[in-house]
Amino acid sequence: MSRRQVATAALVALAVGAMALLAIELTNGARAAGALAIRDPCRSRPPFPGQGLDATLQRIVLDGLDGAACELRTSREELVLSLSPGAAPGRWDDETIERSLRAGLLAAVDDAEQRGSLNGLVAALLRQVVERAPVQWLIEGGQGIAGLLD
Repeated sequence: MSRRQVATAALVALAVGAMALLAIELTNGARAAGALAIRDPCRSRPPFPGQGLDATLQRIVLDGLDGAACELRTSREELVLSLSPGAAPGRWDDETIERSLRAGLLAAVDDAEQRGSLNGLVAALLRQVVERAPVQWLIEGGQGIAGLLD
């Protein structure tokens, strides 16, 4: 076999392999791969997994964001992106976002207390923080509170 025939055979084998791989991937659902599935924030989600205060605080934050997004009739992801300091002006003014975030976080604290994840004293303290702390602090610095309390 000449070099040219070997090169042609190798090229044909690569093309056949590529087509076979493409056919297999399409058969296994590749058409839907990468499709964005954003959940409705007004529907309950499975709770954030884990135990302890850190997991409880993360559940409260995620549930609070869902509550705020539900009230604003948007997705949690769009709400979070709109909170970024470099984000373009959003659909909501600062007062609307603040009211929605506080309401969502307060409802999430209430839910955590009802589930037994928080005792009454910690829930009362968190409610005071949510009601009085600057919203920007809740957005930026509130994440670090879990590390302080562990």
